[in-house]
Amino acid sequence: MNDKKNTSVEFYPAALTIAGSDSGGGAGIQTDLRTFNAYGIFGCSAITSVTAQNPFEVSAIVNIPAETVALQIDTVLKEIPVKFAKSGMLPTAECIEAVADAVKRHKLFLICDPVAVASSGAVLQKKEALDTMKQLLFPQCKWITPNIPEAEMLLNRKIRDFNAMKKAALELYELAGCNVLLKGGHLEAESQYCSDAVCVKGDLFTLKSPAVEFDTATESHGSGCTLSAAITAGFAMGMDWKNSLIDAKAFVLGSMRETAQIGPEVFAMYPPTGDCRHEVSLSANSRKK
Repeated sequence: MNDKKNTSVEFYPAALTIAGSDSGGGAGIQTDLRTFNAYGIFGCSAITSVTAQNPFEVSAIVNIPAETVALQIDTVLKEIPVKFAKSGMLPTAECIEAVADAVKRHKLFLICDPVAVASSGAVLQKKEALDTMKQLLFPQCKWITPNIPEAEMLLNRKIRDFNAMKKAALELYELAGCNVLLKGGHLEAESQYCSDAVCVKGDLFTLKSPAVEFDTATESHGSGCTLSAAITAGFAMGMDWKNSLIDAKAFVLGSMRETAQIGPEVFAMYPPTGDCRHEVSLSANSRKK
């Protein structure tokens, strides 16, 4: 008797996350895999760094050698036909170079979350690593999903309002040569909505959802990782880019509203049970001239 659970000839959709490990479970590899699972995607991973942390502190970071990161990717893809991947924290120029080479060799559809600045404002990447990302990794990407501080580092200027965000998204599209979702959560402005600037093939769009008020900083920890992982999962499920972005934005909105209490006074984002897609809009702006 065959006791295998899945005897169908259709492959279960798989996706790969290339990122750091958050031992506290709120971001990085842990939240990427949790998001993939919520979408019904089989998650594979290549770990770039190991951290000792909880929602309030990081006490140690140990980077994985670049050749070991590449070997993880190569070994996974040797047997598992992954087409869609996301990258998160790539801590060194050597790591970025190895990942860029692996993405090119395996022809992966890569969504890059250029994790250079933490939510706390801490800089996580040296300038030479960021330069390597622009030169070697971005040309291999299909999408990049920076936040405001990361976009400011990439463009070497401040972004103070949404009009500046739209211009920055277009500049990043021209710099990276791929589609851009510029996350607006760091803008210092009171608003009922959280708006992101999207640039697809030179055309500008606004991705918008209701804003969520937080009582503690931990409630939004991992939001960027969750968004890029959800976009990747959407593509792996066969969605087009519009539905992938709308669904991912709704997933993050629901995850922020339906936080899980994981300790005394500690709350964390968690895959939602409700559907918030009706609260998310994607609207076209002006075309590239």
